[in-house]
Amino acid sequence: MAGETVITVVGNLVNDPELRFTQSGAAVCSFRIASTPRTLDRQSGDWKDGEPLFLSCSVWRDAAEHVSESLQRGARVIVQGRLRQRSYDTKEGEKRTVIELEVDEIGPSLRYATAKVQKASRSGGGGGGFGASGGGGGGNRQFSGGNNSGGGGGRGNSNDYDDPWATAAPASSGGRSGGGNSSFDDEPPF
Repeated sequence: MAGETVITVVGNLVNDPELRFTQSGAAVCSFRIASTPRTLDRQSGDWKDGEPLFLSCSVWRDAAEHVSESLQRGARVIVQGRLRQRSYDTKEGEKRTVIELEVDEIGPSLRYATAKVQKASRSGGGGGGFGASGGGGGGNRQFSGGNNSGGGGGRGNSNDYDDPWATAAPASSGGRSGGGNSSFDDEPPF
């Protein structure tokens, strides 16, 4: 949408992601990240840490479950999302305003770690696109760095038509179909 403030932040998770479900059953995962700018002091040649930015974040639906299963406290992450301002009243009756990040994309930073990404199965139904349900997943917190391996990820059987990364089946006709009947299986015209 026009006028939204989209930012990208690189930082470390301050706490383990907390997965909850709304009354309607939608998954939401909350976590905080800390991002500390570093600058080189040219006189001393040392790196100096600036003031850290602590940012509360939330991610929804399938991505919330992926974050909860994959990331843990201390993990360095790259987060992209939209800043949201929210006001509330405290128990003492004071008005407070907070700025939070509504996460669109999140992943592990591979600058100082390695990760084995496993594509999570897409749930059938509804349209949507690729925005909220992308990402890896794994049952064993694979994005914590190091050289992890193993299973997890996925939710069982899925329809290959819903899988954008599935290997395409060979075309059943002997050649290319003409006109508007082409499919993604066809070879490019060049």
